[in-house]
Amino acid sequence: MIDRRILTLRTFASCGSITATAELTGFSRSAVSAQLRELQQSLGIRLLLKEGRGLHLTASGRYLVAQTDGLIEECDRIKSSMASVAGAAPLEFGLGGFSTAASNLLVPLAAHLRASRPEVTVRVVEASPTRCLDLLLAERIDLAVVVATEAEAGVGADSRVEETRLLDDPLDVMLPADHRLADSSSVSLHELMGEVWITDAPGTAYRALFSAAFTAAGVTPNVQHEVTEWETTTALVGAGLGLGLVPRLASPAGAENVRRVPISGPARPTRRIIAAVRRGTATAPTIAASLDHLKDAARRLLTERLTENV
Repeated sequence: MIDRRILTLRTFASCGSITATAELTGFSRSAVSAQLRELQQSLGIRLLLKEGRGLHLTASGRYLVAQTDGLIEECDRIKSSMASVAGAAPLEFGLGGFSTAASNLLVPLAAHLRASRPEVTVRVVEASPTRCLDLLLAERIDLAVVVATEAEAGVGADSRVEETRLLDDPLDVMLPADHRLADSSSVSLHELMGEVWITDAPGTAYRALFSAAFTAAGVTPNVQHEVTEWETTTALVGAGLGLGLVPRLASPAGAENVRRVPISGPARPTRRIIAAVRRGTATAPTIAASLDHLKDAARRLLTERLTENV
């Protein structure tokens, strides 16, 4: 219902280069260039200007992009209403999420959709929150599960995106099974002063969450190990080389010599996980059913994780 070239122009406006636009839309660089050139010619208005080796939007181009927000939202709303009336399902349905969400929330959702809507081809993309939002707005996926703190500039501040809160995901502490506090029902960060810690590298969202929790508690952590994967953190904890924080959503089940203990006190770190869809699409039957499934799964997982007792 919307000229594909308009959508390509909007993606270009967001990412700022032909190469990035091609990567997000799935078109070749030459196809993206051709679409933008044809759109400009059909309107008879210069939308792009060459600057050095790149392109940038003119004032007219920026105006056109801004004016299409409401148009596309209304178009999506109409399509969603039509699908509801007709009971129709899309031929393809794309899901995107960061690693923990993809494995724990999106894979079960994809399996559920395959069973309940066999006529729909479901595609799962694992990517960073920022990239998931880019793919969502480029219409390569239809629903994204992201951490709000990592993508807040692209979610809450973007009128093109509609959010559904799934869960506030607390971080638990992982302790060696023979640690003095391993059998506690909960533990405060003050009780862990002087311990060796394992966390992500400085500058990452997880490290920021880790540091903020200790700052709020008035504790300076002794960080000796920097890792990016939960599996590595779990292995280090199991070997008695330090302690780590792990999101409740993540499952270290099967890890040897490790116990997960909730953190108590006002400084306990939590990350908010949301589902994001393009504004105007939330009432489409497949998306609405997917959001309901994700909310139910998120509530169930928070309880189940603590009973795993790795």
